[in-house]
This record gives sequence, structure tokens and C-alpha cells, in this order.
Amino acid sequence: MEPLSRRAYAKLNLGLEVVGRRDDGYHDLVTVFQTVSLYDHLTATPAAALSIRCKNPALTGRHNLVWQAAELLREGSGSEQGATIGLVKTIPVSAGLGGGSSDAASALALLDRLWELDWQEERLAYAAGRLGSDVPFFLRGGAALARGRGDQLEHLPTPPEQWFLLLMPNIRMPGKTPALYRRLRPADFSDGSTTEALAESLRDGAPLEEASMVNNFERAASETFQGLQRFRDALEHAAGHPAHLSGSGPSLFARVNSNADGVEGLEELRTLGFNAALVRAVDGAEQS
Repeated sequence: MEPLSRRAYAKLNLGLEVVGRRDDGYHDLVTVFQTVSLYDHLTATPAAALSIRCKNPALTGRHNLVWQAAELLREGSGSEQGATIGLVKTIPVSAGLGGGSSDAASALALLDRLWELDWQEERLAYAAGRLGSDVPFFLRGGAALARGRGDQLEHLPTPPEQWFLLLMPNIRMPGKTPALYRRLRPADFSDGSTTEALAESLRDGAPLEEASMVNNFERAASETFQGLQRFRDALEHAAGHPAHLSGSGPSLFARVNSNADGVEGLEELRTLGFNAALVRAVDGAEQS
């Protein structure tokens, strides 16, 4: 049979506020996720055993969330079926763009179809939540307001024809996300109202406003990722709009007024040697 395939889109955090630390050690968030047109590509074909094929051998083992997604489905269904999963990586690892979580969600969706499990959306979402707080979002993608650990979702309209310049610094840090959470101070926390207002504007179909696009990791990221300001300055010059951190970083994004402006800005960034991309907001209906 022909392999089943699915795009695993990256996400931006259009707004991200950390409300406080929970008793279970996690943090309560208010964030607006938005999938964008940078994506990994997954395929799945029947096989006697489970395996992942990827040009990066570091991503083919049991530690990969794709493998763990497959094991969760087999555990939950009692199935002993296998699959060969092809993974073409484009989204940088540990970049604040949700690539691993998106891959895991795509693996769940693909293998549910391949193995003819026919799990309901709620059951897939529960399995996704066991893999990571933001994995349930990627089952549908688009725009969503997320609360709690990031797993309480309210889907929102995607801003139409919204383009972003995305700059992805080659800065890698083991255990990045937990480390950034540990570096947050009480003054970095907020009540989530700014991001709630951003979500309301999306419900109303209003254009994005810079004042609502906040990220409580900005200070910690600037102090953690050496040279981040240089990337920020270059992006803001190329885009003509303020740069924003995605997730806990180090990736940065900025709005552009049109595709044509974005193409010009992208050329400027690439001429300077930066790893950059021009992306548009992707609606959940485009997930395939």
C-alpha cells in the first residue's frame, strides 16, 4: 500500500504568559498557539516491527516522541502491529517551535489510521497529553488559546494571510525548557490578561497587535542565550516590526505586512548568514 503521510507543522506562541508554579511542579500558562507553514513530514507504512527512518540517527530511537506515541497506541489498543515511520526533519530541535510535539501528534494520527484503530478525538487527545502538554494542540493545529499546563484548549480563528519572518539561531542547550522555567523570577509572572485580550481580538477577526504579543520568557531567554540580541536586531530591521520569542526560545519571529515584504526581508537575513524562513499562519483545516 502507499504510505500514509502527514505534515507536522511548527508553532509560534503569539502570546505566552506564565501565571505561576503549580503544586505538581509544572506551571500554569495562558498562551496562544499558532501553527505556521514550516513543517516536518511523516510517513507510515505497515511492517512487522516498529522502526523510525530519519537522516539524523539521533532521532530514530526509543527516546523520540514519535516512537513513544506508537508505543502508547499499541499499549492502549492491545495491538501488536508494527510500522515503518519515515521522518523528514525541517523544524530545528529544541528551538521553541514545538517540532517534537508536532511530530508526536502526527504519529498518533497516522498510526491510528494505519492500524485502523478508529480512536475518537478525545481518546487521541488523552494519549497526546501523556506525551507532552502541547501535543494535544498539534492534533488539530491552527490557532488556539491554551490554559493550565497548555493542554486546556479553546480553538480560535487563524489570522488570514498573516505572514511572519522566522529566525532560528543555532543555539542549543541541553534541558533547555526546564532550565528556562527555573530561571523565571516572580516578577516575570503575570495574570494572563494580555494574552486573553489577544485571543479575544482573534475571535473578533481583528489584526494582531504588538502590545498583546508578550512572552514572559523574554528576560530569562535574553540572559541565557548568548548573542540573542544580535539576532533580534537583525530580524527587526528585516521585518520592520518588533521581534518576539517563540516558546522559551531561542527562535524569534516578527510580523511582515505582506508576502512581498517577507521575501525581501528573508533575502536580507539570509545574506547575513542567518537560518531564517518566511512562513504564514496555517489553519487547522490544512492539516494533512
